[in-house]
Amino acid sequence: MTYADLSDRQREILRRLVEEYIATGEPVGSKHLVETAALRISSSTVRSELAELERLDLLTHPHTSAGRVPTETGYRLFAEGVLERLEPRPAALSLDLSGPAAEVEGALQATTEALAQMTRLLALVSAPPLEAATVRHVEVLALQPQVVATVVITSTGGVTKRVFALGAPVDSGLVAWAAEYLNERTVGLAPGSHSLRQVFAEAGLSEQERAFLELLRPAFTDAAGSEEQRVFVGGTATLLGDARGEELDAYRGLLEALEQRAVVLRILGEAFGSRDPFVRVGLELAHPGLQQASLVGATYGLVHRRLGTVSLLGPLRMDYETALRSVSGAARELSRFVEEIYDDN
Repeated sequence: MTYADLSDRQREILRRLVEEYIATGEPVGSKHLVETAALRISSSTVRSELAELERLDLLTHPHTSAGRVPTETGYRLFAEGVLERLEPRPAALSLDLSGPAAEVEGALQATTEALAQMTRLLALVSAPPLEAATVRHVEVLALQPQVVATVVITSTGGVTKRVFALGAPVDSGLVAWAAEYLNERTVGLAPGSHSLRQVFAEAGLSEQERAFLELLRPAFTDAAGSEEQRVFVGGTATLLGDARGEELDAYRGLLEALEQRAVVLRILGEAFGSRDPFVRVGLELAHPGLQQASLVGATYGLVHRRLGTVSLLGPLRMDYETALRSVSGAARELSRFVEEIYDDN
């Protein structure tokens, strides 16, 4: 069943009930729904529609309460409606990605912390995939007459440092030349790419220059090997602090699932191809520890290339509209940021 299968009246009643339940956490009765939602239909009509929505497994009666609460399917269809109402162009989100966040890693961490703080949900922001990392800056330094250090900084914020001991004092002019040459020729290239390897085999290099570059080359090899897919997580303490008593068991399962890095990467990766905001509810997350959770998210990147996802994970009873607007706005800000760092080829 989809949101489109419901009548306009059923959609409105489902939306009003879910919104009320999200706000209060209490089962919602027909009379209360008519009074609070200002529905222009009678209580008896509302009761009839609620019974039909329950028959469709969108609502359920908790214990002997006269009110109803959404089922997992009810939340999913409600979220579909929220997605339909989202503006194509998200509103700007107040994120400061300057200053300490000048590298991608800092920007991702800042985004994670800001989202967790403003929504009080668990924020998950995935870093660009391994093949997206490129050389951002290279340092070649003479630490001692016979000791040289090379530092390779990648666009994803990775830093690799290697120290090399030589058998004789190194020419300071050669050190300065190597720093200039490597910055001119390797910036923008992937550390393990064929194009970068060609930089060390340039035909016009002298024998001394080629030998010195070959000495420094392991720093780039290490940079290629050290880059791994990362996910930034924020808001764990806040999420547990806000949990209701009956939600604690579900949250424990959620946190246990998050300890498995492969699980998180798989969940985020499944939505990576989508350019639109997305919602995954309960069983759609395909992990036992996440059956009482929902994930909302959006991807960020370049015009023709997605680089990562910005997501919020929380209970089924989350404010989906606020969460979706938040991740959409954050993804838009991150996209603006990475456009200045990655070469969009």
